[in-house]
Amino acid sequence: MSDFIEIIVRTTCSFFLFMVIAFFLGKQALSRMTLHHFIATVTLGSITANLAFNIRNEAWQVATAMITFFCIAFALSIITLKSRKVRKWLSGKPTVIIEDGKISEENLRLNRYTLDTLNHALRQKDIFDIQEVQYAVIEPNGEISILKHPPYRYVTKKDLNIFIKEGSHFPIELIMEKKILINNLENNGLTKDWLLSELTKRGLTVTNVFYAVKGTNGQLYFDVYNDRLTSPIDNETGHH
Repeated sequence: MSDFIEIIVRTTCSFFLFMVIAFFLGKQALSRMTLHHFIATVTLGSITANLAFNIRNEAWQVATAMITFFCIAFALSIITLKSRKVRKWLSGKPTVIIEDGKISEENLRLNRYTLDTLNHALRQKDIFDIQEVQYAVIEPNGEISILKHPPYRYVTKKDLNIFIKEGSHFPIELIMEKKILINNLENNGLTKDWLLSELTKRGLTVTNVFYAVKGTNGQLYFDVYNDRLTSPIDNETGHH
């Protein structure tokens, strides 16, 4: 029973320790990882598992190893921010695999890419005809970036000389689950009285609102609890 309790305690401690380390390593280590991010994450995961389950090792020893490795990974992340050469060495650099519509067989081989892998990556970018591609680059995180030949690129509003209204802003969340987000109001020069006035105009109260947001175009959107949806998608009790 004591071993059982020890595992629970060690697992809880390892979870929170890993959370703290992940926070300090930053979002980049948690998203699409470069080579040294991958190594750091896998190794830290292994050490965390040992802290949680390997009761033959003293907890402080494993925790020390975990913190030491974190210090190494954190130091490397700082160095890569300041030194482009080190960043290239640790994280790798982009590699062109298609240039002017021509495949570089040598770069494919160096990156362990087969034609099947390349075609699969292109299809994921909605490209089924390789002749559409002007440039294709393998990024340090393994993703492929594509530049199409001009005739195959999407038309933009600028291409069509369509007037674009300036001054769009990031959406401002106003209410979430009946709670007014006071900080969001204050940080954007809005007041609670203004929000309550807008609710009154629509015959709503704060307790009616599940979600409210001021969109990028300045328009207000309110989602209420009683939407009166007639055809809910997931309704297990609504079978006839």
